[in-house]
Amino acid sequence: MDAAETPVSEVMQPEFAHMSPDDGLDFVEEIMTLGRIRHFPVMRDGELVGLVSQRDLLAASLTRMLDFDGTHRRAFLRSVKVAEVMTTKVRTVSPDATLASVARLFGRHKIGCAPVVGSDGAVVGLVTESDLLARAYL
Repeated sequence: MDAAETPVSEVMQPEFAHMSPDDGLDFVEEIMTLGRIRHFPVMRDGELVGLVSQRDLLAASLTRMLDFDGTHRRAFLRSVKVAEVMTTKVRTVSPDATLASVARLFGRHKIGCAPVVGSDGAVVGLVTESDLLARAYL
C-alpha cells in the first residue's frame, strides 16, 4: 500500500498520556522534558477538551520569564493551569483518514499532532508529525 493512502489507524499511537485542564504548567513542563513529548491531549471525564503543546508552554513562559530566575519561573508555571493556555479548537482526524490528508492538515494549520477520534467521539489515539515521518522513511 502506498504510504500516502495508509490509514492513520496503522501509525497512530493508541496509548498516549493526557493532561487535565486543572494541571499546572510546571507538571506539563516536567513530563514534556522527561518524556520528550511535545503534545498532550487535554481530557476531562474522558472527553477531549483541548490540546496543550510545547509551543503553548513556551508562550506562557516567555510572558514572564525575563523577570524570573529558575525558582520563580517554576512557581509561576505552577500557578498557571493548562486550561488557561490550551488550544480549545482542536483539529481531529478519524482512524480511516489517510496519511496524505493528515499531512495536508498539519501543513495547512501549522500543527504537529491530531487526536484520532472514533465514530463515537472517543479519542482512540494520537498521530504526530513523527509518526508520519517514521512511516514515510522507515
